[in-house]
Amino acid sequence: MSVLVVAAAGVPLVTFLVLAVALWCGQGWRERVFSGLVVGSAALSGLLGVALAVVCVVDGPVLVSLGSWFSGFPVRLRADWLSVPMVVLCGLLGCLIGAFSQRYLHRDPGYRRFYLLLALFVAAVQLVVLAGTLDLLVVGWELAGLASALLIAFFHHRPGPVAGGLRAFITYRVSDIGLVGAVVAEHHGAGHTVIGLLLVWAVLGKSAQFPLGGWLPRAMEGPTPSSAICYGAISVSLGPYLLLRNGIGGPVVIAVGVVTALYATLVGRAQTDIKSSLAYASMTQIALVLVEVGLGWHVLALVHLLTHAVLRSGQILRSPSLLHDHHHLEQSLGTPVPDTGRHFERVLPTALRTWLYRFALERGYIDAFLVDRVLGTLVRAVNRAAAAEARWTHAIATDRQAVAR
Repeated sequence: MSVLVVAAAGVPLVTFLVLAVALWCGQGWRERVFSGLVVGSAALSGLLGVALAVVCVVDGPVLVSLGSWFSGFPVRLRADWLSVPMVVLCGLLGCLIGAFSQRYLHRDPGYRRFYLLLALFVAAVQLVVLAGTLDLLVVGWELAGLASALLIAFFHHRPGPVAGGLRAFITYRVSDIGLVGAVVAEHHGAGHTVIGLLLVWAVLGKSAQFPLGGWLPRAMEGPTPSSAICYGAISVSLGPYLLLRNGIGGPVVIAVGVVTALYATLVGRAQTDIKSSLAYASMTQIALVLVEVGLGWHVLALVHLLTHAVLRSGQILRSPSLLHDHHHLEQSLGTPVPDTGRHFERVLPTALRTWLYRFALERGYIDAFLVDRVLGTLVRAVNRAAAAEARWTHAIATDRQAVAR
């Protein structure tokens, strides 16, 4: 049965390597061949996950040891009740998104590049969910982050997608300090609390939790299919999965989930475009999953994670045509469609509603605080250090010239 586990993780990775070598060698395969390989590999990976589910029900968890990459870095895979549903989800959603994108990106100059990144993303996520150690999980985690950032910046001829991709990449780098720190702490025998806090730090950026969730609405600058699979479904789900896999919970996780859910719900209600609204809706649901994880409701959290991923992917894929249908409905009615969802506003005083609306429009002033106070302070400190270094080196050079004379 170990062959099934290795194949589920290896098929998408082999597909990515084949396509990467083909592009590197200048092989201009037709669009259908290129996309067909990615769709087929994702579907096969998902079907292997279904077979693994049957094996796990009959024989229990499957553990596979592939030796060691180097000393202290064992390569182990694990298929159990937690990883197998994620394998099936990632494989089948990757297949769906790949099939949907065949017409969506037909004749786009970056068609093959999109499918190459999609194959890398599916392979990376399968490695994350099947990893039997934190060391191996880091490899898939970083590859998934790289593929996500490149998919956000897919339309690189426009400044918006590039800025969104850089924002996501920087946020990933900041939060990944927590994951790498957790691996180091584990190897040095640190306690469960220390490792848990470091993993929560990693989750804040990857799953767009407060206060590091500003990259998620900007990630919608990428193609709609990649937004559906990455930022509405799978990529943001890796944070709760990481906590579930390592048995992390408690008050800190609950607090992060509650604060993020309240923040994202409030800000999401003031968004003026459908993709940003769906981004904050995803942020809210992932936060609720974190609350469930923190309370120890692991089965409920997994079911919530899977159902949310499927529903949100469908909503994001549907969003462009939904706007088209909405405009047709308004034309047929001859008047704007009546507003809905205002039951909360009725119970709030006018002054408070105005303040909350402004707060939501500014997205809680979090971006301004992080850019001006945190990042701005860091940049100013670096500039002062660079200026001091320049003065120091100039003084040394002047002294040496004086001695030489």
